[in-house]
Amino acid sequence: MIIWNPWHGCHKVSEGCAHCYMYFLDGKRGIDTSRVFRTDNFTLPIQRRRNGQYKLPSGMRLYVGLSTDFFVEEADPWRDEAWRIIRQRPDIFFWLLTKRPQRFATCLPSDWGDGYENVMLNVTAENQRRADERLPILIATPAKHRGFMAAPFIGPIDAAVYLQTGLLEEVLCGGENYDGARPCHYEWVKQLSDQCRKNDVTFVFTETGTIFVKDGKTYRIANKRTQSQQAFRSGLSYQGRNHPRRLRMPEDTLFETGDIVSSPFFIAHCETCGNRMVCNGCSNCGACSE
Repeated sequence: MIIWNPWHGCHKVSEGCAHCYMYFLDGKRGIDTSRVFRTDNFTLPIQRRRNGQYKLPSGMRLYVGLSTDFFVEEADPWRDEAWRIIRQRPDIFFWLLTKRPQRFATCLPSDWGDGYENVMLNVTAENQRRADERLPILIATPAKHRGFMAAPFIGPIDAAVYLQTGLLEEVLCGGENYDGARPCHYEWVKQLSDQCRKNDVTFVFTETGTIFVKDGKTYRIANKRTQSQQAFRSGLSYQGRNHPRRLRMPEDTLFETGDIVSSPFFIAHCETCGNRMVCNGCSNCGACSE
């Protein structure tokens, strides 16, 4: 999974933020997560190698703002430039996540129209309260692609009424990790998986979280790879109907033409990874023992 964080930092807005993983990880490094700052990787999608080729390949899914919120208020001065970068890479699928969908109306670019072909808008829905608050806004917002993420999954969600609209193409869910992790229940995941299957919407159970409850028994799973493997082995993930993603090559491309096809590079442990369905594969960085 490759992540683009054009800025870093956020401030807490709902119960899902109570034990935010970034606050935990930043705290270990002495960083104040509530301070939002522009990162050195701001231009990552348009960075090039010495031979002139883009560092990030065509056809990939790029997760945006997982150490922040793309629509956080403090980033308003930089967001227009970020949108320009997104427009420069129509060959990359940008996956945007937010807990602030009420800001769509003022923060989407002026040429958004009915959405960009290469952008998916996603909201976090950690429980029923936030699903009922955020999903109606997401569904009412023009977009080519929409989805939501139930993570940290801290309460059951009945999303049937939203899935029935046919306007959501993907649901990701996962339990909570690190300091103060709250339990994720198998029954919650199963219910959401069943609702997605009924409406032919892709459902991806990415990880169990540190504390997972099934059949009344509590399991403590500290290792994140094990969490991902257990999520995969649950069989709850589901590939829904295909939603065409019409990516095209950048205007300055001279020789590459035709349809863009993503070719993920998977290694051994990827075969049982909960993220496999929505991942570009391993970056082969050498950091993994496998």
